[in-house]
Amino acid sequence: MPASLAYSSSGSDTNPDPFLLTPILNLPPSFGSAYVGETFSCTLCANHDVPPPPDTPLSATTVASPGGAAPQTPAAQRRKYTRDVRIEAEMKTPGSGSTVQKLVLGPVGTNSDEGGDGDRSGDGETMGTDLEPGHTLQRIVNFGLKEEGNHVLAVTVSYYEATETSGRTRTFRKLYQFICKGSLIVRTKVSPLLDLDPRLHTHPDDDGKRRSSSRRRRRRRWAMEAQLENCSEDVMQLERVALDLEPSLRYADCNWEVSGSPKPVLHPGEVEQCCFVVEEDGDGEPGEEKDGRIVFGVLGIGWRSEMGNKGFLSTGKLGTRVAR
Repeated sequence: MPASLAYSSSGSDTNPDPFLLTPILNLPPSFGSAYVGETFSCTLCANHDVPPPPDTPLSATTVASPGGAAPQTPAAQRRKYTRDVRIEAEMKTPGSGSTVQKLVLGPVGTNSDEGGDGDRSGDGETMGTDLEPGHTLQRIVNFGLKEEGNHVLAVTVSYYEATETSGRTRTFRKLYQFICKGSLIVRTKVSPLLDLDPRLHTHPDDDGKRRSSSRRRRRRRWAMEAQLENCSEDVMQLERVALDLEPSLRYADCNWEVSGSPKPVLHPGEVEQCCFVVEEDGDGEPGEEKDGRIVFGVLGIGWRSEMGNKGFLSTGKLGTRVAR
């Protein structure tokens, strides 16, 4: 039985197939809070919960018409068919104003092997699905969270309700609201280091002798420190912290990946200190300066939550003022 379908209410036992293992193995009852940098994912389910009409003898389903006309079927006994079921979703974010973003729904989740016709289009939008009683249509939402504040997920379900003689289109809409919070606070500090003197770094020439590379320019260096504070309510494990630098720069990583230490685990309120040595590439052009400031690039941070969900944040352009 698909998880989205309700248990049958017949009988005294409302849970005919109870979960026998320890409750600690159960998933949490709600997804908790949503955080910037993570992906909001959920399954949208449209269930056909109306039971099929009972099979009754012909004498019980027909009534005689006055004047000897042909027997007619009572309206209450006419079977209804649910055709062309579609699920659409939109997301409204704090920065979108009055506009909404239409979402591309994920893989088909209908139990077509149990009677549903499935979505032959493959995109979950262009074709509807016919649902038999007791079956479900499912779609998956994945939405990257990029800003804090109130988010509203609007879900629209439409279907065609048909009988043997007539039909009509029905539509209903539901709104789901959740708050997106900040996950990490990133603080950076840049300190200048002594420049690398090319006269102290020699290289072999064509004759195999080591001569001074006096024609090479001095390379500027900086130490960039980053404090990563877990401002969420959940535990997270840092997966990766790396710099995406401008072409004229390179860096040396001084963190856990170099030392072979375990990946840091941050509880709410805890801080991890990271450090990088940024220097100019001696074989390229010097770092570009704008308004007395040299731009390094961006810092990217990746992590996993308690339930294994991936998160990723990138800062704005980082840099420092150039001493004159």
